[in-house]
Amino acid sequence: MSSIYNEDKVENRIDHMKYLPDMEVLDSDIEKRVIDGMNNYDYDKYTAKDVKAALVAEKPSIEDFGALLSPAATPFIEEIAQRAQQETRKHFGNSIYMFTPLYIANYCENYCIYCGFNCHNKIKRAKLNEEEIEQEMKEIAKTGLQEVLILTGESKKMSDVKYIGEACKIAKKYFKVIGLEVYPMNSEDYAYLHKCGADYVTVFQETYNSDKYETLHLAGHKRIFPYRLNAQERALKGGMRGVGFAALLGLADFRKDAFAVGTHAHYLQQKYPHAEIAISCPRLRPIINNDRINPRDVHETQLLQVICAYRIFLPYASITISTRECERFRNNIIKIAATKISAGVNVGIGGHSGEEKGDEQFEISDGRNVDEVYKAIEDAGLQPVMSDYIYV
Repeated sequence: MSSIYNEDKVENRIDHMKYLPDMEVLDSDIEKRVIDGMNNYDYDKYTAKDVKAALVAEKPSIEDFGALLSPAATPFIEEIAQRAQQETRKHFGNSIYMFTPLYIANYCENYCIYCGFNCHNKIKRAKLNEEEIEQEMKEIAKTGLQEVLILTGESKKMSDVKYIGEACKIAKKYFKVIGLEVYPMNSEDYAYLHKCGADYVTVFQETYNSDKYETLHLAGHKRIFPYRLNAQERALKGGMRGVGFAALLGLADFRKDAFAVGTHAHYLQQKYPHAEIAISCPRLRPIINNDRINPRDVHETQLLQVICAYRIFLPYASITISTRECERFRNNIIKIAATKISAGVNVGIGGHSGEEKGDEQFEISDGRNVDEVYKAIEDAGLQPVMSDYIYV
């Protein structure tokens, strides 16, 4: 291992389970329920009989969800995909929603060993000013897209709440739906960003295994496991219309992480019935200068199983398939379970309106533009939708 790795063994690293003084603590049992459930989830106990019962359940239970994620479900992947497709068409019709992410800064204060933005990675850093953000958004809006997902690296110093809020205000001039994928915040900050125009917040927990999480997140605010896990609830308390969940599949045991994602979304949906719930399904992708982590294999069949299990257990949830996956897989999964797809993606800083000013977070696999993805959706007999929301 490198000398950097040895330096990671310092004794005074902050406790990853204790909140820092500036972090809001919620009076909520969601975290305990999710983690206890995941720790008790024994996917090897399920049988073919359990999987068959889950497939015919009118309202699948958490136990049914566990069965659908289990190895015992592998021989039933065709039946699982068919049930998932039925649920998708029942609740979403033929609609496939389109959006694009916009990275406005890649400065980061966290040391996450699997991420291209991590503070020790020697990449070209950049931050767009308001004029440059507007230029990027103008270019994206020309494609016809009406939803944008604003992303930054996790640096409060370089991308403070006011900076993100100004980006939201600019976005309101061009888009009907504005999402955020930024560092976790307190509920008052989410309330401010909602006032600026943000509609929903997505937070990747990365892994719900707290021991593994500690070894992957070596410094920065992101090291605090429970603060990140409770971000979606703080966002809802701050008035956000919707929240998104994800584990980065491949960092730890993907079945347990997927189980935690599903139950996390389920419990919050029960507690906040008005909330719009969304799931993302990312797999670990190559990053610049990566010599630190080898992903645990999650193959396409396993990814399909996870996505279909999400759909059957959470029939009303939006499910996003990103450009981390290849064109072929994305074209197929929108016919089955995914309801939202990104297009015209550039994960560098400033790449929509000119030359990139900063390096990318990870390598994308599907580089099609908006028109190409739009046509692929139509060719599949589905209806591309640019916006699902109208303000009155």
